[in-house]
Amino acid sequence: MFWSLKSIPVGTLLRLKKVYCPVDFEFVNYTIITSKCKGPHYSAKECCAAFKEFACPYANLLNDLTNDCASIMFTYINLYGKYPPGLFASLCHQGKNGLKCPASSSPPPPPPPPAEDKNGV
Repeated sequence: MFWSLKSIPVGTLLRLKKVYCPVDFEFVNYTIITSKCKGPHYSAKECCAAFKEFACPYANLLNDLTNDCASIMFTYINLYGKYPPGLFASLCHQGKNGLKCPASSSPPPPPPPPAEDKNGV
């Protein structure tokens, strides 16, 4: 069933609006996943360990349903790794609340600022 925007109450539209993700997942290094999770026979042990290593530092953002971080991250994981859609959801399970991340996971540091050239630019 398709909904017309006119038939949806304004309060519902406001609740559906997602906040922009503060992490630019386009430029994050996916080598942790792509070097360990290889097809055509994807190993749950290797793929899930690599996925957790990559994603756990961003767990708070990825679990926040008010932003689009998870959607964007999975788009780039599937793009760069050429993984079938839903691979990690089907392989990686640790209970009804999803994967458990170590308490000490912290995001990787941001990339260094560009170096100035000799002209100060």
